[in-house]
Amino acid sequence: MPRKAEFPENGDLVLCSVQNVKNFGAFVSLDEYDGREGFIHVRDVATGWVKYIRDHVREGQKVVCKVLGVDKERGHIDLSLKQVNDHQRREKIQEHRNEKKAEKLLEIVGTKLGKTLDEAYDEVGSKLVEEYGTLYGAFEQATIDKASLGELGLDEKWVSAFAEVASENIQLPSVVIDATIEATTPAPDGIDHLREAMMSGVKGKDATVEISYLGAPRYRITVVAEDYKVAESELKQAVDRVTSRIQKADGTVALKRKEET
Repeated sequence: MPRKAEFPENGDLVLCSVQNVKNFGAFVSLDEYDGREGFIHVRDVATGWVKYIRDHVREGQKVVCKVLGVDKERGHIDLSLKQVNDHQRREKIQEHRNEKKAEKLLEIVGTKLGKTLDEAYDEVGSKLVEEYGTLYGAFEQATIDKASLGELGLDEKWVSAFAEVASENIQLPSVVIDATIEATTPAPDGIDHLREAMMSGVKGKDATVEISYLGAPRYRITVVAEDYKVAESELKQAVDRVTSRIQKADGTVALKRKEET
């Protein structure tokens, strides 16, 4: 199980397993904190009046809760189910899955170097979590830029093994934008101008930009980036470069948007 502090903090989102449901509330175990017990009062189960608590929560269910209060001396943790929206719930569940995967990958890294999982955490794991927030985030960073790990002062053997496992197992999140460019030019050497224009369009800085011929005067442009904001920016820059080249040959360019995926 991914390493966590002994107790969560107020406001944290936590993944829980429902253990026992009473009319006055539900007792749960916190999956990420060695099964520590938490309690959801009936008033924090759902908005409005809760007539039958089991209409909202039941034994064996996995739920995402918000931490309302922590009494470390008593080991008591108050939780709210109603203060977590659907988006937060999905993100937390995905984060938990990512961290479980990351811990398994760290175990593989340690095995490559003859280390146990605990030793891997002691030597690099804890420092990476401190630096990147999550272990999975560290694996993502290793996929993007291996050198950044070395800047943390980690032993090169760990950096190399970590980056190798990351590149083999981590696929960075991305979005894809598709569009069609219609480009024409009356210039006698128009084919050369079009080819050079399209080549200028694929020089993306923060994204992968591809342009393929669909049949005169249409070209397909595809942008793959980490998010839509970056993708839209790169699409605009690519079309601007193509337009600039074509206009020098007295041509015209029109962008036809397709449905984004």
